[in-house]
Amino acid sequence: MNDTPEVDVPEVDVVVIGAGQAGLAAAYHLRRTGFEPERDFVVLDHAPGPGGAWQFRWPSLTYGTVHGMHALPGMELTGADPARASSEVISGYFAAYERTFDLRVRRPVDVRAVREGSGGRLLVETSAGTWSTRALINATGTWDRPFWPRYPGQETFRGRQVHTAGYPGPEAFAGQRVVVVGGGASGTQHLLEIAPYAASTTWVTRRPPVFREGPFDQEAGRAAVALVEERVRQGLPPRSVVSVTGLPLNDAIRQGLADGVLDRLPMFDRITPEGVEWDDGRRVDADVILWATGFRPAIDHLAPLRLRGPGGGIRLEGTRVAADPRIHLVGYGPSASTIGANRAGRAAVRDIGRLLSEGAGKPGPGPEPETGPETEPEAAAA
Repeated sequence: MNDTPEVDVPEVDVVVIGAGQAGLAAAYHLRRTGFEPERDFVVLDHAPGPGGAWQFRWPSLTYGTVHGMHALPGMELTGADPARASSEVISGYFAAYERTFDLRVRRPVDVRAVREGSGGRLLVETSAGTWSTRALINATGTWDRPFWPRYPGQETFRGRQVHTAGYPGPEAFAGQRVVVVGGGASGTQHLLEIAPYAASTTWVTRRPPVFREGPFDQEAGRAAVALVEERVRQGLPPRSVVSVTGLPLNDAIRQGLADGVLDRLPMFDRITPEGVEWDDGRRVDADVILWATGFRPAIDHLAPLRLRGPGGGIRLEGTRVAADPRIHLVGYGPSASTIGANRAGRAAVRDIGRLLSEGAGKPGPGPEPETGPETEPEAAAA
């Protein structure tokens, strides 16, 4: 039930929540299809500046080490210094993109809740007021919901516990004994960076890591995306595309394996004040536990709409929420890679165009905009 008065609430056709890769791609396609910013649609972003989650990445993650960053539609990213921090490169690129296509992103705006309004509209309640909209493109990603597993004794640990979301760079671990938890790309990157500085490193994962030999081609990319897509089609919580692709066996990984830095141990059974322990009697003392354990979709603001199904996830048909055709999730599940986000933004806009064209005088789907080649596999976006 809606308790928010709708007097003097600005009305738009589409609200886009989030101005990362997926949100900007959606805004671009809205613009190209005939929707005008501020009149027909509005883009709301809670971050202090352009760059999406990239602006918060650690300084040692350089542009040259980013996995599979795909250009936004309509504007290539060229001439970037591979040695420069990815947070700087991509934030600058996103800022130029917003200016070039006059997307008029409003920030910082925190979206607090999306509720049912009157007349078939949705109400988007934010720190900057409320909007009434006919359709919603949710592109909030995962960065704001780092996943912290819980283990017995965790609260007794006397050292530091850090998540990838707050990773300060390798120098902060100088002379310390570090346990890194997690078998994904971030975990291996952290280990390889920290090892030259730390007194010792220990790598633990729930499952043995899978290293991928050879190139990650289009066929492999499609197969990986299909596995993730099937989960969201069934209404299950999504796994990331990265989680089903395996880790690329590049020169840095090979060296880490040869040096013993990437000598993986199974997951410990408990945390003690001094470190971690296994039931077989093994123990490792630690000053820091670094949780490279991933993220979950940041969609709590959609809770009033009760979109989650019995499986714990939101069932999608493409990007559209199966239970509510007004709502699209982009950068979610199978579209959580950079190229996947581009395609999802385009698909969502075309679907919404068809939905809104049923009303008089509203923009229709229009011609397919030129976006340049999108042949890069849907591989591990950082």
